[in-house]
Amino acid sequence: MAVILRKLLRIGRLPDQLRAELATEEPLLVAEYVAVTRRFSGVVPGRRASGSVASYTGALALTQERVLATLSSVPKLTGRTIDLRWDAEQSGPVKAELSESGLTLDVDIAAVDPRCSGRLSLHYKQRIPPEVLVRLPRTSLAYEVPPKFVFRVVGVPYHP
Repeated sequence: MAVILRKLLRIGRLPDQLRAELATEEPLLVAEYVAVTRRFSGVVPGRRASGSVASYTGALALTQERVLATLSSVPKLTGRTIDLRWDAEQSGPVKAELSESGLTLDVDIAAVDPRCSGRLSLHYKQRIPPEVLVRLPRTSLAYEVPPKFVFRVVGVPYHP
């Protein structure tokens, strides 16, 4: 029932503008309404958790130019968790791994914001066919995110 409701409300759907952008980049995989598992253990101002697990919905797109993933929890509110060109510098506290089981993002939240500690991960449960994986320039990535990213994913209002 939850999946049907999410589709009816379009939670986990790519915004039309973003879908149009991706269409021009030779898409290898575009998946909407993807189940996303968020795991959080640690401390963020306003939240402390030990093994918190939550389910969300998002989208995952792999093109010749970039990897893109979004996370949605309510209709018409979609946030990007990764939007990285394959040729971008590979450094930062977020490590991304693409495999046949999907996309996994692991965040060292203390490196993002020193007020925080612990680990945060997102797993996009979308099967990526082997023929798509071999066409990707890389399956491991690293990138920077602003502190607001951690707060939003954990579900706490951000205050600089």
